[in-house]
Amino acid sequence: MAADPADMAEVEKLYEFGERLNEAKDKSQHVADYQGIIAAVKGQSVKAKQLAAQLIPRFFKHFPTLAADAMMAQFDLIEEEELAIRVQAIRGLPLLCKDTPGYVPKIVDVLGQILGSEENVERDAVHKALMSLLRQDVQASLTALFHRIEGEMDNNIREKVICFLKDKVFPLKSELLRPQDEMERFVTDLVKKSLQDVTGSEFKLFIDFLKSLKMFGDGASPDNIRELIEIIEAQADLDAQFNVTDVDHIDRLVSCMYMALPFYTKGASSSKFVSYCNKHIIPVLDKLPEEKRIGLLKTVAASSKYASAQDSRQLLPSIVQLLTKYMPGKKAEEMSYDYVECLLYAFHHLAHKTPNTTNSLCGYKIVTGQPSDRLGEDFSEKYKDFTERLTATEETVRQTMKKLTQGMSEHNKALSAAKTDEAKANIKAEQQKTTTKLRICNNILALTKPLHVKSPSFIGDDKISLSWLEPAKKPQASNAGSSVKRPQPSTNGSSTVKKGRFDGGNQNQLMNRAFEGISRGGGSNRGRGWGGKGRGRGYR
Repeated sequence: MAADPADMAEVEKLYEFGERLNEAKDKSQHVADYQGIIAAVKGQSVKAKQLAAQLIPRFFKHFPTLAADAMMAQFDLIEEEELAIRVQAIRGLPLLCKDTPGYVPKIVDVLGQILGSEENVERDAVHKALMSLLRQDVQASLTALFHRIEGEMDNNIREKVICFLKDKVFPLKSELLRPQDEMERFVTDLVKKSLQDVTGSEFKLFIDFLKSLKMFGDGASPDNIRELIEIIEAQADLDAQFNVTDVDHIDRLVSCMYMALPFYTKGASSSKFVSYCNKHIIPVLDKLPEEKRIGLLKTVAASSKYASAQDSRQLLPSIVQLLTKYMPGKKAEEMSYDYVECLLYAFHHLAHKTPNTTNSLCGYKIVTGQPSDRLGEDFSEKYKDFTERLTATEETVRQTMKKLTQGMSEHNKALSAAKTDEAKANIKAEQQKTTTKLRICNNILALTKPLHVKSPSFIGDDKISLSWLEPAKKPQASNAGSSVKRPQPSTNGSSTVKKGRFDGGNQNQLMNRAFEGISRGGGSNRGRGWGGKGRGRGYR
């Protein structure tokens, strides 16, 4: 097909403009030539527009009075139907800022809006252009990208910007964030501003990124650790009145409590979470949906080992009250095994920090020399009731374990006889459920055993691991040149059968589970749903 003479003439004219500008010593004297290049954007020739997309950025710095027109022309080319024109225009955008860095925020903002392109070559051009601008001016570029996260009403664009940060920017933080201390502080402030309206998965992404920074990593100062905890506490909305029908808030609370766990080991205070649970959650626990109830109990149990003595003293009465509710008064066929495991674990860790509080709660006789020992008062009835419930719980658990062990044997036989993959998968699922329940039962027995004496020693270490966590593994000494068997972690009363579905291994896995099954939306009006639905001001 013969080329259109009009198109050829238009292209030829652009070449003339370009050659004159290229050869001119004082290019600013050739305003008409640059205006001619800009005007070509309004023409009909595809090749002329492609050529204009190259020439506009090349001579942009020489015509500051035409900067606005030139930039709008380049933006118009980005909206062309022809893919080749759009890609060429995108590639030229970083050149507009090469000698005029003040335009970086605007260019980044425009590129952020087209990150959602369905064309691979166009999307790749956008990524490369953004990375070029980030290397040119990381502060201005990041500010513009995070502004898109904060104020973007189009969820698709917003998600694409977040994905770009996650996949392209965050992995290069050591290269881009220089000088390190200054830039880590800068990007932390940007992240904090963007957290006013995020989903649960987005919040976890940003917290994981902050944790990867030097200022919040190993050796982080107490102030920095406190800052991270305050970010998580703000997301949990601990100043809000708790509403049992607000499923979205419950999900955020559970997820944030799990996220906070690693920082408690670094000395952060769990006081705000513990106090909120004691004041707002535990009194209405029975009114919560079943699946939310156990999630909250697990977070309380996992957090209990980090509670202060004062917080332990305040929370312990509520835990004992729940124990007397869920531990049967006499041998029973069934009980809420996972509830009892969580509550007994929390009881031990809280009582370990304030042992004499159990005197008035459970009738123990622990002497600390403090008036709070209350040794002159008679709490024998409480001791009798509490230990009877312990015994009934143990009898119920042993009876259940006998059935579970028998059931496991039957599962093994059925698995050997199964013919189809579907049948085998179903049997394995039942085995996992049985394994989990056996592990819970073993933990309950290990937790009740020390509590039958008048002055028990409460467990305050990692001797027992919660059933949905792997036991802590001791560091293994390396022995060059010899074969060393991997030591098996102590079960401490836990079953030695295969790990159940709640086995995680570490707090990151535990935290990931907190995001599984999170509801979309929620009952409150705080904004973007913690599960990903909704818009507004809030923390979701």
